[in-house]
Amino acid sequence: MPTNAPLTATEWRVASLLLEGLSNKAIAQRLVVSHRTVECHISRALLKTGCNNRLELALWMLTMHPTPA
Repeated sequence: MPTNAPLTATEWRVASLLLEGLSNKAIAQRLVVSHRTVECHISRALLKTGCNNRLELALWMLTMHPTPA
């Protein structure tokens, strides 16, 4: 169930990199953070949006266009 909380700027940035088809490791390297940090941001974005997986989150990013917090 979505929390209806807006994505933070970092969650938004991480989720937007999913649109490029990047793996968690590649996102971590791009943002100069750990792989685990990326996993946490994606997990929180999934929870907030109600998406079940990375693909759904990427599609949500394409269709919802919410602004980051």
